[in-house]
Amino acid sequence: MKTVHGVLGASLAISAVAVGQWSTSLGTRTRGAGDEGGVAGIVGPDVIVGALPDIAKYGTVNGISAYALGTTSCNIGDEELLWISSTNQHPVIGQNLYRLKDGRFEMVGMSWLKHGFFALSQNLCGTCQPTNGSTLGIGCSDPYSAGLNGSQPGLGPRSQVNAATGYFPYPFSAPPAAQTIGRRLQVKLTDLDPAQNAGALYFGEGHYVTPDDSAAGNDDNNASYRRMTVGTFSSGSWNLAYVGPTVQQKPAIYAWKDHGLGVNVPDPAVTIAPIDVPGDGRFLVGFKARELGNGQWRYDYAIHNLNSDRSGQSFEIPVPAGVTVSNIGFSGIPHHSGEPYSTTAWSGSVGDGKVLWRGVQYQQSPNANALRWGTLYSFRFDADAPPTQVSATLGLFKPGSIPSMAIAVAGPSAPAIPGDLNGDGVVDGTDLSMLLAAWGTSDPVADLNDDGVVNGTDLSMLLGDWG
Repeated sequence: MKTVHGVLGASLAISAVAVGQWSTSLGTRTRGAGDEGGVAGIVGPDVIVGALPDIAKYGTVNGISAYALGTTSCNIGDEELLWISSTNQHPVIGQNLYRLKDGRFEMVGMSWLKHGFFALSQNLCGTCQPTNGSTLGIGCSDPYSAGLNGSQPGLGPRSQVNAATGYFPYPFSAPPAAQTIGRRLQVKLTDLDPAQNAGALYFGEGHYVTPDDSAAGNDDNNASYRRMTVGTFSSGSWNLAYVGPTVQQKPAIYAWKDHGLGVNVPDPAVTIAPIDVPGDGRFLVGFKARELGNGQWRYDYAIHNLNSDRSGQSFEIPVPAGVTVSNIGFSGIPHHSGEPYSTTAWSGSVGDGKVLWRGVQYQQSPNANALRWGTLYSFRFDADAPPTQVSATLGLFKPGSIPSMAIAVAGPSAPAIPGDLNGDGVVDGTDLSMLLAAWGTSDPVADLNDDGVVNGTDLSMLLGDWG
């Protein structure tokens, strides 16, 4: 394996440079600083995905296609990053696939984790201080081809990794890999079919997790993404190809905003914000509200668990009285290849003043379908009310010091009260005074029934809204 890695190294380094990178901005960072995928840190080891150079495909079984994404790591920190193949002091590498379609961002593919085994000393991200392969040197890069990242024996389960600390047992334990698609990045044929996904954009993502990077507090910038296209259909699956640069230190959820109105056309209506769970890890929450016409609005949300071990168990949006909600939807990504987790989708409901999606609680089943690290769930609904800022709630799955996190997002506003003439949210003496001052006129604010005159009918309507 080391021989194969070494032979591929030089050619992959050239390929990675050829595809182009976005620059890395160095500076001291702490958890919670910055909102663009993390600000690179110079204190301690700091691994990032410097490039996503190539894609491998392996075929299709029962409508599920298997792929692998090559990743080139870079250590942009001021200390060497441990890369010891015989212990758990090495990185594990996740590969994900996302789709942006009809204004909605969803995760459609996920792999197991490639275990790092030897670090080369190349110069993709800076001037490299070479090492002997048991560490990734300061300023050095290390290429792993798609073929290496798709090699089934080297892929371990995500379920054995705590992404908040970088800890995992080694060697890992796992059931045998199924032929062709086992452990690899799996995606449904139908999720890629151009005939069923007109206008969709796709994005590949690589993500490194390793103990010493996490211990240094540099684990929020470990994922990068790159746009890809779906080409012809051959050998039972769709051909994928990269286009454009690797966007360093930004998880793929940022593509929702970066390409939300088309290729390289940002969508100002999309907001993405980090949510850091005390003593744990980070979620990234994206949301968008858009007007559909006829008084209807669509609300879309995507929550990416970057590295929280506590995971997510529920998500709720407050809904004021008088607002009608319809078309509730949920999109998750199933774990596969023998991972112990349930694949039962979260249920969605409306009632008690909220839209609520939730899975089974940890106390009922530790292996329930939670929003676990390295995955993204999407939520949506329509409502007959325009947006305002509301406080959503992300319920946490595993026990901890706090049960949930409050998140400022866009949600439906309360319906206007006809008798609230001054718009302060309550009908009182001020509104009565305004109506009486307009008595007998055609004042459009005080003419509550729109009959062209302010009179006793309008007064009765105002008194009916009193308080």
